[in-house]
Amino acid sequence: MRLAEREEAGGGRVGRARRDAREGGREVKRLSAWFSELSPRERRLVTAFGALFGAFLLFLVPFGLSATLGSRRDTNAELREALQRVQSGKALVRSRQARREQIVARYAKKAPKLGGFLEQTGKDVKVEIPELQDRPDVPIGKRYVERSTQLRLRKVNGLALLKFLEKIEQSGYPLSVSRLNIRKRGSDRDSFDVEMIVSAYDRTDVPATTAAPAGSAEGK
Repeated sequence: MRLAEREEAGGGRVGRARRDAREGGREVKRLSAWFSELSPRERRLVTAFGALFGAFLLFLVPFGLSATLGSRRDTNAELREALQRVQSGKALVRSRQARREQIVARYAKKAPKLGGFLEQTGKDVKVEIPELQDRPDVPIGKRYVERSTQLRLRKVNGLALLKFLEKIEQSGYPLSVSRLNIRKRGSDRDSFDVEMIVSAYDRTDVPATTAAPAGSAEGK
């Protein structure tokens, strides 16, 4: 029973295919007859129109492919730019974090009392400090406090003064010379009177550790 049904179904499909082929053949014959009935001028017009339509299709397909590929290239370029921006953003964040850590580390080492530090520094480079005067603390914003000490030097030579300033700069503490006035003494080419203010900056929002002033062991 099933075999008979299959044969009947197969025969039906073959029959439909044959009918479709016959109908297609008749359409081709009608089109051929219609074309034959046209005048030579109309045939040329139809042929030219067909050629133009074919050329249009030939142009349209590559154009569509090119547009699709161009769109994909643009999308890929945008993705690459987005990835580059992400990578640049990560690098910037790392740079800022490293800078912040450097600042925190610098201010974590709180400078000692300036009077004792400057006296010991002067002894290390053989500079006598006849006058020292601490100045009032000055808040700087919400995170910092400036401590400063004014000092005067008499008859100091240029090399000793340079060593003294370098010692302050290279101490490792957050220090700076915030004011410096140098006056030459008379006709002596290498003798100066100096007035300066040395400032220390304390950060209030980081745990501070105070190390012994440089050279303090030598002064004892």
